[in-house]
Amino acid sequence: MKIKNCYALSIVLWLYVSVSVAQTVPSPKSFFGFNIGDDYKLANYTQALAYEKKLATSNRAKLIDIGLTEEGRHQYTLVVSSPENIKNLEEYKTISQKLAHAEGLTDQQALALAAKGKAIVWIDGGLHATEVVGAQQLTETMYQLISRTDPETMRILNNVVILMTYANPDGMDLVSNWYMGETDPKKRNLNIPRLYEKYIGHDNNRDFYMTNTKESTNMSKQLFLEWFPQIMYNHHQAGPAGSVLAGPPYRDPFNYVFDPLMITGIDALGAAMYSRLNLENKPGFTRFTGSTFSTWYNGGLRTTTQFHNMIGLLTEIIGGPTPQSIPVVPQRLIPNGATPNPILPQGVWHFRQSIDYSVSLNYSVLDYAARQHDEVLFNIYRMGKNSIQRGSKDTWTLSPKRSEAITQAYQKGEGKTIAAGDDVSDEAAGGGRERIPNIPVKYFDAVLKNPELRDPRGYILSASQPDFPTAVKFMNALIKSGIQVQKATADFTVEGKQYPAGSYIVKTDQAFRPHVLDMFEPQDYPNDFLYPGGPPIKPYDSAGWTLAYQMGVQFDRILDAFTGPFQRIPYGEIQSPAKQGIAANAKNGYLLSSEVNNSFIIVNDLLKAGVEVYRLPKGKLENGTFFVSAGEKAKSILEKDAATFGVKATAADQLPSDAIKISSMRIGLWDTYGGSIPSGWIRWLMEQYHYDCSVIYPQDIDAGNLKQKYDVLIFVTGAIPPKASGAGRRGGTSASRQSTSLDSIPEKFRPWVGRVTANKSVPQIKAFLEAGGSVVTIGTSTNLAYQLGLPVHNALVEKNDKNEEVPLPGTKYYIPGSILSVDIDPDQPAAWGMNKQADINFENSPVFKLDADAAAKGVVPIAWFPNDKPLRSGWAWGQAYLKDGVAAFTAPVGSGKLYAFGPEITFRGQSHGTFKLLFNQLYAH
Repeated sequence: MKIKNCYALSIVLWLYVSVSVAQTVPSPKSFFGFNIGDDYKLANYTQALAYEKKLATSNRAKLIDIGLTEEGRHQYTLVVSSPENIKNLEEYKTISQKLAHAEGLTDQQALALAAKGKAIVWIDGGLHATEVVGAQQLTETMYQLISRTDPETMRILNNVVILMTYANPDGMDLVSNWYMGETDPKKRNLNIPRLYEKYIGHDNNRDFYMTNTKESTNMSKQLFLEWFPQIMYNHHQAGPAGSVLAGPPYRDPFNYVFDPLMITGIDALGAAMYSRLNLENKPGFTRFTGSTFSTWYNGGLRTTTQFHNMIGLLTEIIGGPTPQSIPVVPQRLIPNGATPNPILPQGVWHFRQSIDYSVSLNYSVLDYAARQHDEVLFNIYRMGKNSIQRGSKDTWTLSPKRSEAITQAYQKGEGKTIAAGDDVSDEAAGGGRERIPNIPVKYFDAVLKNPELRDPRGYILSASQPDFPTAVKFMNALIKSGIQVQKATADFTVEGKQYPAGSYIVKTDQAFRPHVLDMFEPQDYPNDFLYPGGPPIKPYDSAGWTLAYQMGVQFDRILDAFTGPFQRIPYGEIQSPAKQGIAANAKNGYLLSSEVNNSFIIVNDLLKAGVEVYRLPKGKLENGTFFVSAGEKAKSILEKDAATFGVKATAADQLPSDAIKISSMRIGLWDTYGGSIPSGWIRWLMEQYHYDCSVIYPQDIDAGNLKQKYDVLIFVTGAIPPKASGAGRRGGTSASRQSTSLDSIPEKFRPWVGRVTANKSVPQIKAFLEAGGSVVTIGTSTNLAYQLGLPVHNALVEKNDKNEEVPLPGTKYYIPGSILSVDIDPDQPAAWGMNKQADINFENSPVFKLDADAAAKGVVPIAWFPNDKPLRSGWAWGQAYLKDGVAAFTAPVGSGKLYAFGPEITFRGQSHGTFKLLFNQLYAH
């Protein structure tokens, strides 16, 4: 009896302390001077962080510094739970880690840990900073969780550890300060002048398998190396017109490497979310085909977690500080499976309504986690255990190509035809008429038990490959994502092939096997059309992205179990390329391989120091080998950089007579008001590889005299407009979306406004070329070739009934973001250091045919499609149209040279395998 009384007294005391602390926490109104969600009001990150620190004085919270942002701000995660849980966070983190890794545990041990642990739930906001609901609702939710004492909140705090993170501090300050900087509330806007992430803007939600930026690295560490939340919730906007928000479950396809429990986990959480809104009379939630969002793509803050067995949730909601409306969209007014509870049109939709919806959604997720905390903990273990088991035995992943292979085997074996869309059904099943007989199991076995089609047991990346430093960068991308990596401590042999010590091994018998497969194996996106013969349905993002392909990494797929002198690298331990010395007594000079991307870093450091550097057309190592003149300054830089960047500096013979002396160029990189994401990625890339680069805007181009300021200009996708008419027309320009009035822009930003035009800008670019300048165009900006009237034309056209050339329709040809293979001419200076084949990022990219007189006019192909099946990863409908098409070429224009690269050769800072196609053009000779 005494024990019960003591227990009851402790509960009363705990509630008293919780309530008293809650009463001392300031409300948002008292701290900011307005309620979160008041119209025309936004808190910036500096203010939100100060408030967060106030909230962290509560015994329900702990503030953790997770790292610096790209602009040098501190980024934090606020951990919220009961006071008792806050005292034992390390214990609950350790339990979460053990269950997520699922190593060496029995089901009984996992059940015991799940019963003892607390569910870990991640909630973020503000990743896309102009989507202001996300960051503001996070502040409101923090306050409610720390101040409320109702039974639901207390249950959540007792059973859940909540991780709350402002995902883009830099952008939150930029956007909120810009909005609030206008004194007239009715004139406030979100038309910020630059990207809301220092380099990449919206693409910060495409960086989570690569982790190039500091913010994605910070958050990935918390997600995949520290806490391993079983549920993560990523807030975005805006919802589809006529709805309030889009959320889970998502439309097909989902990625075939997922454990089914991940997909059904999303279903369960989705049901909790929209049921909560319906209960609270908050209509307008749409799901499935009601929105464009799927679970196919990796790389997003939400989606990368799904490849780690975490229930990754995304909602996209309407709203903002300036009141909005919900328009009349007739097709969304009828209830259906996608939108069970439609919302009626709203003349005015206030910011606070979106905040209230978001808080309700957060509480629905947290309440589910609180009630099912042992289940969500055990389920992540079960998914991890399933992955380990699948990676320990022969397995086959079914995908559209494998399914089609079964059909083809049946048709060939039985001499029967299955038309597209036919049902493969048994006459007895359902009592309907039989359209075709069942396919015998032997045809399934021929594909899904074919030993050559098994999933790999692991991958080996040999330390002897030419660009091993880039392979190390690939390994670090995996390591930062929590993947278990091993390293050889001695030479070894697998399947008759010898590998040197220092090689890396990634086995698939690990918990995050879905992510491992996704980084090495090709994606097989289904042929997805609105209806048979109809237009293609655009994927949520890329259809194929295999990172090993993008980075040009050489690896071997090992299908059988293998062992060796392998040492496990501790989780999260970043690798460096092996330190290289430099040749002793290299009195004639040094050689650096042009196959190694990091060589370009060293060359840039040498050139800045005044060291003479040459390129050798027929190099001792490969075409374009760098020759560095001997000297103390060169030796000092090489000793430092060779060790840091893992590049060998070998002794050179005498300088060949055909050596070409190079020097740094004055680089101008196009950008636009509001910011170009592809341009931002190149700016980031220039810094990583030690190039000096100036950003230029259309007004700078129109002012002329470009050759006096620059040696080379870079125009990324979206810069150069298409011709007004003709076969060259393909793709537009992001700059054309500018609609901001000059009067509403501060004077210091007005020089950024404008766009490249055919009548004013192109003549200045042409004059720059004719005066000896170089121009690099990428993606749609290869439109410049047509603007200049070069002897090339669009390869992806057909004749209409008027005998006019028009672009191929999507029903015949459609290639969203995918990886394709091209042939390369490595003898061309533009391609020095490249292999004869390369994998490229292709997104309905320009492809050319050279006119009959092109060669005579000096047009030279750099890369082309040699066959009718170049697809390596993703989706390519009608890829046969690419055969013999030119993907990249160079052409003289006056004394200068134009480089046209149809593929995205610097795609999101990921395509290391094609970086050299840009780097080679950035030296004067």
